[in-house]
Amino acid sequence: MRIDRLMTAAAMAVLIAGFSGEAWATQVGPGATSGPSMSIDALYQAQSVVGTTPEGFAWSPDASVVAFLWNDLGYPFRDVWLYSPATGQKERLTHHGDAASAGAGVSQAVVLNDGRVFYVLGAELYMRDAGGASSRVESDKRDIRQLSISPDGKTLAFVSGGAVDSRADRFLAGGGLWVRPLEATGDIMARHVVGYDDPKVYVQEYDWSGDGGRIAFVRSDNRSMPERDIHYHANGGEHQVSRVVRAFPGEATTLFTIGVADLGSGAVSYFERPEANHHIWGFGLSSDGARLFINSSDLLVDDHTVYMFDTASGRREVFYHEYDQGHVRPDWRAAWAPDDDGLILLTDRDGYLHLYHQRQAEAAPVRLTQGEWEIEQFQVDHASRQIYFLSNQAHLAERQIYRVPVAGGAVERVSPADAGTHQPVFSPDFRRVASFFTNDYRPPELVVLDTLDGAYRQVTWSPQAAFDAYRWANIQYVNFNSHVDGALLLGRLTLPAAYDASRPYPLIVGSVYSDAVRNQWGGRRAHPTWGLDQHLADQGYIVLNVNIGGSWGQGRAHTKRMHHSYGGMDIDDLESGVRHLVAQGMVDPKRVGIWGSSYGGLMTLMSLAKKPDTYAVGIAGAPATNVWHAYPSQMWIMGPPEGADMPARYEAQSALYQSQGIQDPVMIIHGTRDQVVLYSDTIALAERMIAREQPFELLTLPGASHSWATDNLAQTRFSFKKMVDFFNRALQPERTGAIQ
Repeated sequence: MRIDRLMTAAAMAVLIAGFSGEAWATQVGPGATSGPSMSIDALYQAQSVVGTTPEGFAWSPDASVVAFLWNDLGYPFRDVWLYSPATGQKERLTHHGDAASAGAGVSQAVVLNDGRVFYVLGAELYMRDAGGASSRVESDKRDIRQLSISPDGKTLAFVSGGAVDSRADRFLAGGGLWVRPLEATGDIMARHVVGYDDPKVYVQEYDWSGDGGRIAFVRSDNRSMPERDIHYHANGGEHQVSRVVRAFPGEATTLFTIGVADLGSGAVSYFERPEANHHIWGFGLSSDGARLFINSSDLLVDDHTVYMFDTASGRREVFYHEYDQGHVRPDWRAAWAPDDDGLILLTDRDGYLHLYHQRQAEAAPVRLTQGEWEIEQFQVDHASRQIYFLSNQAHLAERQIYRVPVAGGAVERVSPADAGTHQPVFSPDFRRVASFFTNDYRPPELVVLDTLDGAYRQVTWSPQAAFDAYRWANIQYVNFNSHVDGALLLGRLTLPAAYDASRPYPLIVGSVYSDAVRNQWGGRRAHPTWGLDQHLADQGYIVLNVNIGGSWGQGRAHTKRMHHSYGGMDIDDLESGVRHLVAQGMVDPKRVGIWGSSYGGLMTLMSLAKKPDTYAVGIAGAPATNVWHAYPSQMWIMGPPEGADMPARYEAQSALYQSQGIQDPVMIIHGTRDQVVLYSDTIALAERMIAREQPFELLTLPGASHSWATDNLAQTRFSFKKMVDFFNRALQPERTGAIQ
């Protein structure tokens, strides 16, 4: 077995000691045999032992301070904090929350050079003045979001879900775009830039021109889409109905149009593409607002086109075009090059996602980076003519920060040598980076690094005092090949802290999903299973995640393996991981379980149906059993709902039509209010399994959403305990301590 990286406790201590500022205590690392309870109740508490993640980083226009949202005591409610790189001090600016506060708190904040802070709390806009007093502003507007300061620092823009138009005495129901002057004093209200009366027409997102004189925005129009009623019972068994705008494959989808608002004249212009329902993956105005690009593709993400518009005349031309049948991931990005000298493009046209500079329409793009690794995102520093980017060049499971000259040349790593995952927010002058950093042994923190001298400071320390005493699991990475087509795959293993290599262990594969292998705390941010994984490891399980086909990071060929293959190549990749661990003597082949939610639930049920000799038990949360009811975007993989191979192609990718092969114990967990994967599809599957007398357990969560594991703490604990009990009954781990 080839192990790519094993972070030992000693190595972790060295990593932590390398940070300036406050120091962490040394944790109880791999091999520890004692520590606090690893029960579900102990790991999932209102005051989290791993702390509250810092979020929402926002630099002041002069780059002197960075605002962020945090709770230093580990409670869910976040307030606004400020950090100064010059002094090394952080300060809590707002005090809306305490230990008993409900909700997530402040959702966004921006900070001005004069010390004022605008922030959103409860979807309403507040301002904290330089003296420290906070007050609610723009009280006539609802559902405020997407705060942004203009490049010149003079204007605040935001989107509102609705407002009262005092001039016409009417309610603007749709999402409107507003601007508020920041230099004016007194009771100044925002000016309405654009808005729509119909709630199905709204501003989805926007972007400033470089000179701050114009704003480009996406107008989304859902009026042609069907509406569906979600019926459920909750709150004492009361019948409730949630009406949603929701399309299935082949039905009408959202129409997207780019508009440009001139803030000086108040004029708004719209720029049409040949197909208004085609996806928009990015857009941007030139620094002077004279040109506009739109990064677009068809609904199947096979046909990638970047359009360029003259904003004065509306003239449109094709700037870049590529067609690749069977393409399944729209990871393309585009941005203006310095001096508006064409575009910097991120595309996998040569097999891997890399950077290119294209100066003229339909000219040959000049490649700036290359290698069998990929770039996830980038940002152009126009002043220094550098491109900063995030990539997995160091290791498939990592995201590190690099830069390369716009003119081409050597790639330079900017982030330190510590293994892990960065999510950077650059200061306006690119001198510093506020980064959300985490790795397998370290919960997420805010770190600030200097891009010139490499100085690196950890700003937050989120875990609570008890964190260091826990016997956290041991994380390893392992490479293996697909037993079907030989593709190289990567697995992330969560091993018991006192792992004994001389004997096999029961195995849990999951939670299964695409993009599930990452060197970060808990592996996946999207699902709060860090504590469940730790509990399972403490119970005596190995937990495996696999970078299945369709996942980011291994190139176009790796992702295209998933074309038309839900419940096909993906579950083969999972089985390859199981086979490898069994061959290495790490896993007992008779005690293998699998679980996942949503798409992961689809893979779980398909694995049980098609590979009964591999798995002994499975748990499917909110399982996408019927791809006829998927979102239209899932056609990237499934293909369109027409053709000579239909309906067989969709039925082959739907667990509803493949479930007859399920022989082993299976639990299905589903919330009745789920608007993403319909609870009615789970009922349809249950009816079929009952008719075939196939045993299963259905855990219904009244009123729960698609994110059933994050709706509320009580539901998280209840569901995870049920899951552990179900696995333990089937797989009988050697250590079956308290689940409570």
